[in-house]
Amino acid sequence: MGGNTVRRYARAAVPEQLLTGRHQTRASQLDPYKPHLDKLWAAGHTNAIQLLAELQNLGYRGSYQIVSDYLRPRRRQRIRVVPPTPPGIRRITSWMMRHPEHLADGERQQFVALLAHCPELKALHERVRGFAEILQTRSGQHLKDWIIAVRTADLPRLHAFATGLEKDWDTVLQGLSTRWKSGPVEGRVNHIKMVKRQMFGRAKLPLLRKRVLLTAAANW
Repeated sequence: MGGNTVRRYARAAVPEQLLTGRHQTRASQLDPYKPHLDKLWAAGHTNAIQLLAELQNLGYRGSYQIVSDYLRPRRRQRIRVVPPTPPGIRRITSWMMRHPEHLADGERQQFVALLAHCPELKALHERVRGFAEILQTRSGQHLKDWIIAVRTADLPRLHAFATGLEKDWDTVLQGLSTRWKSGPVEGRVNHIKMVKRQMFGRAKLPLLRKRVLLTAAANW
């Protein structure tokens, strides 16, 4: 142990005095400006160059490096806030096409926040829900009012959908007003196609006809 170290230990009246000496923080030109610098940092001003210019206007004559060294621990402690990833088009479409009661709590909250930030999407959602209501309750008498409301909104893609409905108005109106549907017919057509594929290259029309009639009679 060196002689200076022995003398420092001998002269120390309390253990705290051993922590001073060469490890003691030296006075800095930045000391008078640190409270103001801390206030600026807390207010969100984190650019060291701009902070240096602000301090120089107050009389600071030190270097940029002193300011940068003082702010370095604060930069390391900052937590980078990463905003959540916005939902994609497919997810938004899924939320819009589903009944609001069928959405999970988290999905409903995200969807409500999204509609609040996008008036166009909110208007589209209202029109989609209106058409779904007509479809579910078979209230085709309200379809004309729905189309008029769509025409007044700035939703070009929905205008094209309304135009398509008007081209086959009688059929669409019947489909939205009565309980009859073409589902059984479409199912029978698909079944006939399946039997036809099974018989391809194996037999002629009489056997195919017989199979179609027998399977139809069995299903009915």
